[in-house]
This record gives sequence, C-alpha cells and structure tokens, in this order.
Amino acid sequence: MWKLNTYLLLLGAGLCASVNAAGRVEGQVTDADSRLPLAGAQVKIEELGLSQSAGRDGRFLFPQVAPGQYTLVVDYLGAGSARLVIDVVDEQTLRQSVTLTGPTERIEVVGQRGSLSRSLNRQRAADNLVSVISADALGQFPDTNVSEALQRVPGVSIERDQGEGRFVRVRGMAPDYNAVSMNGARLPAPENDRRAVALDVIPSDLLETLEVTKTLTPDMDADSLGGAVEVKSLSAFDRDDTYLNLSAEGSYDSQTENTSPKLAATYSDRYADDKVGMALALSWYDREFGSDNVETGGKWDFDDAALLEEVEQRDYQIQRERLGVGVNLDFRPNDNNDLYLRTLYSRFTDDETRNANVVEWEEGQPQDSAAPADVTRELKSRTEEQEIASLVGGGEWRGERWTLNYQGSWSRAEADKPRFIDGAKFEAGVEDVGYQGTRDIRLTAPDAFYDPAEFELAEVEIGESAARDTLAEGKFDVSRDLGLNRYPGAIQFGGKYSAREKRNRETVWIYEDFEEQGVDPARLSMVGYAGSELDYQLGRFGPGIESAGVWELVNSLSADDALDEVESTINDFDIDEDLAAGYLMGHLDVGQLRLLAGVRYERVDRDARGYGYNDVTEAFEPVRVENDEEHWLPGVHLKYQLGEKTQIRGAWSNTLVRPTFGQLAPGFLIEEDDGDLEVAFGNPELQSLESMNWDLAIEHYLGGVSVLSANLFYKDIENFIYRADLGGWGAYTDFAVADTFVNGDDAELYGAELAYVQQFTFLPEPLQGLLFSANATWSDSTARIDWVDDGQRQGRDIPLPSQSDLTANVSLGYENAYVSLRLSAAYKSEYLVEVDALDDAAFDIYEDEHLQWDLVAKGFVTTDFIVYFKAINLTDEPFYTYTGQSSYNAQYEQYGRTFQLGVQYTNF
Repeated sequence: MWKLNTYLLLLGAGLCASVNAAGRVEGQVTDADSRLPLAGAQVKIEELGLSQSAGRDGRFLFPQVAPGQYTLVVDYLGAGSARLVIDVVDEQTLRQSVTLTGPTERIEVVGQRGSLSRSLNRQRAADNLVSVISADALGQFPDTNVSEALQRVPGVSIERDQGEGRFVRVRGMAPDYNAVSMNGARLPAPENDRRAVALDVIPSDLLETLEVTKTLTPDMDADSLGGAVEVKSLSAFDRDDTYLNLSAEGSYDSQTENTSPKLAATYSDRYADDKVGMALALSWYDREFGSDNVETGGKWDFDDAALLEEVEQRDYQIQRERLGVGVNLDFRPNDNNDLYLRTLYSRFTDDETRNANVVEWEEGQPQDSAAPADVTRELKSRTEEQEIASLVGGGEWRGERWTLNYQGSWSRAEADKPRFIDGAKFEAGVEDVGYQGTRDIRLTAPDAFYDPAEFELAEVEIGESAARDTLAEGKFDVSRDLGLNRYPGAIQFGGKYSAREKRNRETVWIYEDFEEQGVDPARLSMVGYAGSELDYQLGRFGPGIESAGVWELVNSLSADDALDEVESTINDFDIDEDLAAGYLMGHLDVGQLRLLAGVRYERVDRDARGYGYNDVTEAFEPVRVENDEEHWLPGVHLKYQLGEKTQIRGAWSNTLVRPTFGQLAPGFLIEEDDGDLEVAFGNPELQSLESMNWDLAIEHYLGGVSVLSANLFYKDIENFIYRADLGGWGAYTDFAVADTFVNGDDAELYGAELAYVQQFTFLPEPLQGLLFSANATWSDSTARIDWVDDGQRQGRDIPLPSQSDLTANVSLGYENAYVSLRLSAAYKSEYLVEVDALDDAAFDIYEDEHLQWDLVAKGFVTTDFIVYFKAINLTDEPFYTYTGQSSYNAQYEQYGRTFQLGVQYTNF
C-alpha cells in the first residue's frame, strides 16, 4: 500500500509539474528543393521519447514539453533525416521549421519514387494498418477512376463493369462489406439496392490521397468488414506555393476503333498572408467504346452430360461521360484554429445500347449438334445518370492540452433512368441451331437466323426508375494530452449522429398483343426496325435493332393500358436510418510501444416502408417495419518499434456490416403456380453481420523508398447474410417457394499479405533508376448456407462470395531525368459470384481468374511539361464467369485494348 501511495503521489506531482512547467513545440517539415510539405515525417524529441508524425501539411505539435534543451530528430523515407538542438522555455511556444535535403532533381517530386515515398511515410506513421496512395501515384498507372487506382493496394481487387473498374473488394470481402468516405464524411450510394459506392463515378483527377484502413480504431465508423476507404481531396495547404496542373488526352478503343477526349485541370493557391487557401479541380472524360459477349447464365443440364438449354449473344455500344468538380476552401486565422469547406460534384452518364440474340432449345443440346430453337432478337437501350454531391465543413481548435475537431456534412447520391427500352423482343422459330465450344461459345445457324423478315415483334417493355440516397452527418472529436513526460499519451472521446434516407421508385410498362390494339401486322416485322450488320467478334450476329422505330410504335399506343401496376409498385421503398454513435479511447507510449485502446457504441433506428402484392387475392398491402440495433465494439491496437527500421503491429477489433437496402426492402409478391403458392420478399428484420478481427503485421524499411512487410489476419463472422428458399419450413410451410434473405451461421476468413518495394539506388548508373514493387494476398474462407428438402433442413459449406484465394500486383519501373516507364500487372484468382441452386454446387457461378497488364511511358520535355502514353489491357484479357467448372460458360465478354496519348503541364 505504501508503494502504491508513493507512486500515486509521485504521479500526481509529475502531472502538476507537467501542467505548471511546460512549453510548446510546433513546426513544419518540408522538402528543401521542392518546398513541398512532407506528410508522415517522423518527428521525435529524443531525450523524452516523445514522437509525432507530421500531418498532411507537414505540421507537427508537441503541446506539453518540460523546459530544457533537447534533440529534435526528423526522419522521412526518401529524404533522409535531420537532428536539431532545441531549447524549450516554460509557457512559451517554440516554432521550429525543418527542411530535409531530399531528391535533388524535379523528377523525384513528380515521379514514381516521390509518390512512393509519400505513401510509405504515411503508412509508417499510422497507429493502425493503413495503405496510402498519393495523387502523384495515381498518374503512375493508367487508372482513370478511384476504383482502378485502389487495385494497386495490397489485398484490394476490383469488380469491373464493361472492362472498367467499378466496385472495390478488400481482403476478399464483397463491395457492400467495405465503406467509402470522402473528406471524413460517409458517401451514399447511387444504386437503388446497395450500400457500396461505385467508385468509377469519382474521377481520380480530383484527389490528393486514397487511404485504405484495414484495422479500424474506435474513433472510426464501425461498418466495414474488409476495410474502410477514405478519399481525400486537394487542399491549398498540401502545396507550399501556387500549384497548377493541366492535362489533355485522347483515348483509343481497339474494340470499336473510337477515339475519346479527356481534359483535367487542378489549381491551388494561398492568400491573405497564407491564412486563406483555395483549391479547384475539374475533370471531364467522354468515352465511346463497346464489348462483345456470349453467355448462358448458367442454363446447363448436368444430369447425364453437359447439355446447353439456352445461350445469348450480346453486342454493346456504350458512351460514358464523366464530369467531376471540386472546390475546397481553407481558413487559418491563427495558430490555434483551422476551418475548411470541401465540396464535390460528380456526374456519370452512361448511354448503353445492347442488342442480343437469345436461343432457347426445348431440350438441352450437346455441342456440335443442331436442333430447332426459339430465337429472340432483343434490344435494350437506356441512359442512366448517376450523381454524387457532397458538402463537408468543419474545423480544428488546438489548445495547450486540448484539441477539438468538429465537422458537419451533407451528401446526396442519385441514379436516374428516364423512360428507356428495357426489352424490345422479336421472335422466330429457327431450324438447325447449334453451337461449338463450351467456353467462348460460337453459334451455328442457317441464313434464316440472320434474316429480319423471319422475326416478328412480340413484346416491348419500357422502364423508368429513380433512386436517391441522402445522408446528413455531424460529429466531434475531443482529445486531451495527458502531459506525462515519461509515458506520453492522450485520451480522446467523441460522438456522431447521422440521418440517412434511401428511396427507390420504379415504373414498368408492358406492350404486347399489338394486333388487338389495331397495329398493322406488317408493322410488326423486324424488317422495319433492322439496322446494319453488327461487328461482332465472337461469330456472326446479324442486323441490330434501331430504337427509333420502337419508340415511334410505343408512343402511338396507350401507356395507361400498358402499365404493369404490380412491378411498378412492389419495388418501391423508403428506408430511413438514424445512427447515434459515441466512443472513448486513449493511447499511451511506453518506451518503444504505443498502446491504443477504446470502445465504440453504435445504435441504428430503422424505418422501412414499401408495398406487397398478393396475386391470389389481387390486393396490394402496405408494409412498414421499424426496428433498432445496438452494438458495443471494443478494440486494442499495438505498435512496437523493434528497431530503427522495423516495427510490429497487432490489433484486435470488432466491426459490423449492415444489410443492403435491397435485402431490407419490405415489399413482397405472392403468386400461385399450378396450385402451389410462391412468395418472394425482402427481410427488414435482418441483423447486421458482426466480425471479430485479429491482425498481426511486421514492416521493415530497407532504406530509401524500400520496404518489406507481412500481415496475418483472421475474421470470425456472425450473422452471415445469404439468399435462401424457406418454402415448406416454419412460417412458410404452406409455400412451395419462399425466396428471401436470412442470417446464416458463423463464417470465417483468414489470410496473409506480403508486400515488397525496392528502389535500386545501390546499383551503378543507369540502373539506379529501377524501381520494383509487388504484393500478394492469400486468403481462405468458409460460410454455411441452409435450405429445406422434404421438410428437413439441409446445408453445405461455401466460400464467402467475392473472396479470391489470391490477389497480387507487380510492377517494374524505370525513371531518370528524361523518361519514366512502368509495366504493371494485377491478378486475382477465381471467386464465387452467386449460389444459383442452394442444394447443388454444380450450378454455383464463379468468376474466373483475371490477369491484366498495363503500361505507362512518360517523356519529360521540360521540368513542367510531360508527354505520356498509356496502354491498358495489353493482352486483351476477357471477363469470364463459369458454372460449376471452368469449362462451362456463364458469361464471356471481351473489351479489346485501350491506348491513351496525352500531355500534362505542372507548375508549382
């Protein structure tokens, strides 16, 4: 007891001493040549063991330092280190600027080594496991949007749409399991049924950094299982002076032989004695391209042999326009206050025309045979416009021992598809239709298959939809330095409130029985709607269908008579989610160990509203479900400095993923088929998926811009969500089919990540310009799904959807004062896309492995002017999914190669 009282007395005396006798040390770390702030630089007061990392503007702060003379040590990967003697005086502020002698040529500032240096320094300085991509690094690869840029991060792969990166997967977790924020505010999703944000909506030209956090601390939103993606836009204080970047580019698509323009501009500057900063960014890209596709959708019969029941040829003609604008303001009235405003407007317009030939045989057919088939020539033509608007404002106040951060934000995402042709179907019966191959299937058919005179219009479906996701947030964070010179640390707490509204509206019109509506039979022949022969590289396609004639016909008929009231009602929903969260955490430095621990509390109140339809009673029924969830989520993070170049990290965290809005949608449809009742419905009673996460990592910095790291991770998952048929079970005993979403049993995911970056400065000229980087992630997972067979519950194990056993990246670069070259490859192994038949793994749909090679070449005409060439998908890698076994097509799609030629002017 005496020892304890003595310790407490000494501790109290030390606290009082630290409060009553302390000075303040602050400053900024910059590069001596470029004057750029060096974010992530490590700053230490050697004698006291105090350590800080410089912020994104290079600034650092030690709020409580006992008076005396100390050694200030500053280290930055790629720019060496500095040691300075400082004198701290009681109740005074010491302002110490530090310049590091880094790269001596401009190429290091804008080239591969400079961008890697900035990324690695921020990664090293973080308290948790974070991967960072700087704005400069975005230009080192031929990546046109945020999604494609993120695929270079260890453990990250992407899902593509028409060959372009769209959604992000982290550590094998599906996109809806990973959250996306911009400037500290969560981004809503334009898609009507998802939480995942399609990152192809955001041009990469608007960004300063991308961060992927794989171990979440208590001050972060907890709704991420794989990782949290943070998109940070440009600030004028990221540069020391006026900054201007202009680029113009032409993009050539080999599939369609179209050339498309792209323009981008970025500007930032400071005013009023560096108290006010403004940054502007603009990006515009109008791309015309296309793809050719052949798919079965898994329509195989494997009972006796592999027999194909249905196959479809598709030809896509696409035009995508991307417009992004960002205006960011900063105000720093004094040394203790920062205020900011961040804005984003991004518009993505997708014009898509899809012609298809759908072949259905009465019985499954083997390859190299022929039989009569029902053939449908179909046109889909639509324009979809997605918008994301975000407004984020906030600030930071820094006192002697207290720091307050506060932020408010409003964001809205929309996806609108005005009246569009969802299917204009011309039908015919054709003799002797067959196919060759089971992977990239080639049809064999007589001339009648390609003759528009053989086909007659049977149905036209017109659609219209509008989805909106609005999110308003407010949050604050308060931290207090503990003032313990021997064991420095801080305690932090904060809170957040957000209100989210997700809304979906769909309208469907079905036009059929045309002769009964007085349409001349001659007008139904496809001859009057046929266009020219389509250039289809997977065989012969025949003529396409022109949309103008279809619209002329539809507009002459009654829309009221064609309205499908059921489909126009049951998919409409409104879901409100209100989130209240709070946390408490602290960190403490004990020698070479930093301990961070805390707990987060989150509560969600949800109100889901929609409509169901009972086809038996022919009645609509309003549905409303209100519920709430609470979660306590503790976490512990350790970071130990094993030596000057090596550090070890460990983390135990708890996270969650809320069900998607499509899974929560309360609508239902009850139908009767041959006397059997069938129902399909969403499940607003679903519980959030929960995960306990363990991580262990080691990082060894080899000198210069070089690092070798290894990470192990394990996730113990509860309430795994999947689609199930509950017909004949429990409350659905009277139903032959009850299609819905349910919470499953436990699942688990485990894996390892390796990353290696090497700058070969130790080699003789000219080999010193070589730069190599590689990373790989190995993972495995198991989850269990259940179904009902003859009243008995059955089950089987599956891998988690979207989880690849291996993802990898490799790149080899070279640069000097005149050129910069980089060859890169991104690989992901096969993964489960969906379970088509719960009780039969033979019909599981998998996406095949994908390996894509890209090339970037730059020529430095002057220190400010660059000419660049980029080649994307050098080997014309297709997109391929298969049914059960890799031999059996579910979808095969090819896109061709893309070549970009551009110029860039940079002045800072």
